[in-house]
Amino acid sequence: MTTNLRFPVPPCAAPDAPSPFTATGEPLRWGVVATGSIARKVTEDLAQLEDAVLQAVSSRIEERARAFADTYGFVTAHYDDDGARGFERLAQDPDVDVVYVATPHGQHYEVCKALLSAGKHVLCEKALTVNAHEAEELIALAQAKGVFLMEAVWTRFLPSVNRAFDIIHSGELGDIRWVQADLGFPAVYDPEARLWDPLAGGGALLDLTVYPSTWALGSLGFPTSVSAEGTLNNDGVDTQNALTLTYASGAQAQLSSSLIASGPCQATVAGTLGWLRTSAPLHNPRELYVQPHGGEARVEKFEQAGNGYSYELRETTRCIQEGLLESPTMPLQHTLDTMRMLDGVRAQLGVRYANDDR
Repeated sequence: MTTNLRFPVPPCAAPDAPSPFTATGEPLRWGVVATGSIARKVTEDLAQLEDAVLQAVSSRIEERARAFADTYGFVTAHYDDDGARGFERLAQDPDVDVVYVATPHGQHYEVCKALLSAGKHVLCEKALTVNAHEAEELIALAQAKGVFLMEAVWTRFLPSVNRAFDIIHSGELGDIRWVQADLGFPAVYDPEARLWDPLAGGGALLDLTVYPSTWALGSLGFPTSVSAEGTLNNDGVDTQNALTLTYASGAQAQLSSSLIASGPCQATVAGTLGWLRTSAPLHNPRELYVQPHGGEARVEKFEQAGNGYSYELRETTRCIQEGLLESPTMPLQHTLDTMRMLDGVRAQLGVRYANDDR
C-alpha cells in the first residue's frame, strides 16, 4: 500500500476560495444515473453550478426519469425501453459530457464501464466498486479512453475537513499516535433496501467505513496491518464492524461502523502535543475542537455551500476543464489502495458479494 500522509487541498476548499458554485471554465453538460435520495441531494447542488448544464437523467422506470427531469430541469430523460437500459441510453447520448453515478454499489461497475466505454467522464458515488478487481478494471478503462474518473468521497473536499488536516500536518498536535472514529445509526431492516441487500453491496463496511477511514488515512496514511471484527446477519451482510489499523511507527487507529447502534459519530486525532476532535457527524463537521496539551482550547466553525456536495462537483468540473484525468485530492491510486484494504477486511469478516465471482 502507499503511505502518502497528505490529502492535497482542492482549490475550492482553500480559505480564500470563491464560492464552489462560481464557474471555473466552459460549461459541462451533466448526466445523472439513478433518481434516489443521494441523487436528489447532489443534483440540488449541481443545479447551482454556474458552468453546469443539466442535460440528461436515467432511471429504470420511465415515470421516475421523467419526474426527476421535470423537477430539476434536465433536458432529456432516459429509461429502460426496447431492450436497452436507461444508463446505456445515457451513455450513448452525444449531448452528455460527464455523468454522476448514484446507483447502489453493486451496480457501479456495470454502469461506469458502459459510460467510460462511451467516452464519458465519470464521478461515481463511493464505494467506486465492491472490490479491488472491479476498481482496477475501471481505472484501466478510464485511462485507456482518456477520460476523467473519480470516486465521490465528498468529505475529502469539505473546507472543515481540509482545515483539520492542515492542523494535523502542521505539527501543532505533534506526532500523531492514535485516531478514533465512528459512524453508526440504527437502520430499519428491509431486505430489499440498499443498505441490507447483499446484491447491492449492502452493509456497514462499504456504506459507512469510508468516513471513519478518511480520518485514519488522512492523518497516518495506509497501515502496515489491519485487524477486523464484525457481526453478520443471516443474509451475510455486515451489520457492524470494528477495525484496528496498525502502523510501523507504533501508531494505531480504531474505526467502527454500525447499522444497528447509534454512536457519537465523531473523529479524534491525538498527538504528542495535543488533540483534535470533530463535531458530529464526522463526515461533515461544522466545528473542530483543538486542545493543545497544557494549552488553551479553541473551536473553529465553518459554513457550508449548499448541501456540501458542491465542493466535489467543483473539483470534478475544474479537473475536466483543465484536461486532468484524475483529481489530485482524490487520486485513483488512493481509491484502489482503499478497495484493497477493504477486500482484506471482508476476508476477515467473511463477507462476500456476488460481484466477487465475476
